[in-house]
Amino acid sequence: MSKTSEFTFAPEQDQPVRYMERTRSYYLGLGYENPYVWAHYIDVPFTPLRKPLTQSVIGLITTAVPYDPDKGAQGQGAPYNSAAKFYQPYQEPLDGNIDLRIAHVGVDRKNANMEDSHCWFPLDAAKRAVGRIKALSPNFYGLPTNRSQRHTLEMDAPLILEMLKADGVDVAILIPNCPICHQSQSLLARYLESAGIPTVVMGAAKDIVEHCGVPRFLFSDFPLGNAAARPNDTISQDINFDLALRILESAPAPRTTVQSPLQWSLDPSWKLDYSNLEKLSSREIVRLREEAEQARITARELRVSSLGT
Repeated sequence: MSKTSEFTFAPEQDQPVRYMERTRSYYLGLGYENPYVWAHYIDVPFTPLRKPLTQSVIGLITTAVPYDPDKGAQGQGAPYNSAAKFYQPYQEPLDGNIDLRIAHVGVDRKNANMEDSHCWFPLDAAKRAVGRIKALSPNFYGLPTNRSQRHTLEMDAPLILEMLKADGVDVAILIPNCPICHQSQSLLARYLESAGIPTVVMGAAKDIVEHCGVPRFLFSDFPLGNAAARPNDTISQDINFDLALRILESAPAPRTTVQSPLQWSLDPSWKLDYSNLEKLSSREIVRLREEAEQARITARELRVSSLGT
């Protein structure tokens, strides 16, 4: 949880983090002169539930990655690990040994918990919800974190849709982690809704999801990477998952956002930490620039290798 800091928040400052603005300032501060253009749509597709949840198969879609010990540190305290990323959609059986990690994405490493996977993958909460839902799909699904919006829509989303249809999925719950994850999952939600599959995004980057425009959104004002629940808190897991199901049942129209009543910490100053160069020395900024450039080169090499070109 967040620790008390030197900063003091006035009540009016305790608002959701503006991740698009924070990310833009961060990369401009590192010397990148072309700010990223985030996905934005006016029209939003919307597919009502075709049958009650008690008759529906639920599919979980994540941007987390199955742990691979050969790819370096990927747990609590691990730095960004571009080698741990994946570049093509995947599916894995739910009855296997599931160990998902989030060290490959730009999560809030200072405040988010990177050990308790319930914070980013609500599998146990979903299992406890069986009865309220008909069943979970036999597999869960991985969506790549892709800065190319076109690639997400034209390559990744169709593959995920094929997987869901093959598994008889009626409804999809999408859980993103980093800023780009939130955009990718939002684009996928739009795609699936257009194909007739109702969705709900469980996220922590309110501005990115709403800027893109999705049918249903459960917003938790938690650090990036922990959108599903608070760490080591089963009650919070169940509360948020139940809220996601309620949104699926009750959303009257697209762009329905519901904010979880759960609070991350009594001290909201954790919101000042993410990608805030004002809190860093010039030496630290130079180091981050070098790390960002190396990560960009490594990611490009791995992406080319994964595509076989």
